[in-house]
Amino acid sequence: MGTVLEMGNVFSFDWEDALIIWLQSHMGAAGTALSTVFSMFGEELLLILVMGFFYWGWDKEIGKLLGRCTCAELVFNPMLKNIALRLRPYMVDPEIKCLKAVDSSADVMDVAAQGYSFPSGHSANAAVTYGVIGRCSRKTWIRILAVCIPLLVGISRFCLGVHYPTDVLAGWLLGLALIFFMPWFVGKFKSRWIPYVILLLVMLPGWFYCKSNDFYSGYGMTLGFFLGDLFEEKYVRFHNTRVWWKILLRIVGGAAIYFGLNTVLKLPFSRAFLDSGTFAAYLVRALRYAVILFVDIAIYPLLFDRIGKKKEQTD
Repeated sequence: MGTVLEMGNVFSFDWEDALIIWLQSHMGAAGTALSTVFSMFGEELLLILVMGFFYWGWDKEIGKLLGRCTCAELVFNPMLKNIALRLRPYMVDPEIKCLKAVDSSADVMDVAAQGYSFPSGHSANAAVTYGVIGRCSRKTWIRILAVCIPLLVGISRFCLGVHYPTDVLAGWLLGLALIFFMPWFVGKFKSRWIPYVILLLVMLPGWFYCKSNDFYSGYGMTLGFFLGDLFEEKYVRFHNTRVWWKILLRIVGGAAIYFGLNTVLKLPFSRAFLDSGTFAAYLVRALRYAVILFVDIAIYPLLFDRIGKKKEQTD
């Protein structure tokens, strides 16, 4: 499978390795496929669609809360990863298989591309995203799903050999902490920009020690989201809609902008430079994601109330 391109730490409980090996030896092709499906509920694309559904369509304020919590998790998680420097299970134990790499385009043993193991980003993503939805909903079935989905996502991560169970537990705890901390912290200030500046400064030390791409992607997304939120609140103030076909069009358009810009903004740079792990490459990565999120959060919604014959707003 290649060699480890970056060094890291090796630590785990004996039962963790034994549990992963036992699960992988018994779950078969069907279990692998099911774990892959569950894992998708914590991945970038689906989270963008979920946040887009609320922000662009159903309820902008829930969408903003999702954005704040998710962006914070996308930064604090890799900051913790780059302190623990825990290698993924399959990188350490040859009996554990990597059944789904984080970055399928890179060597599975490339830590810079695949990221470190502790805490689990997918588990934290799922806990934040579905936890916020469950907290904002009064419907019992939604709250049940908000608990079950993160549980299934987390279990799938060690079934696939990319996380230890303790990575998953830490991811869940981080996600839950942010669900309660972010609304409280932002609500402490009358001016929205003050908590945003404080958070960006608290996140800044990651630039001095993080050696994996996920931190710089997350920092850029957070910067873009914070600036986009301030810009939208002051200059755009678009209206939500609960017309399903309009919501669908908004989601498709927003996702197209996200992935389209991500591709276009890479074009001026070689793959070797983008994967070089230099400060310049990290800076370009962060700026790329900042531009993408700002456009999606602030510029794209300018179209909403200008297309169509009337404005719609819901509580």
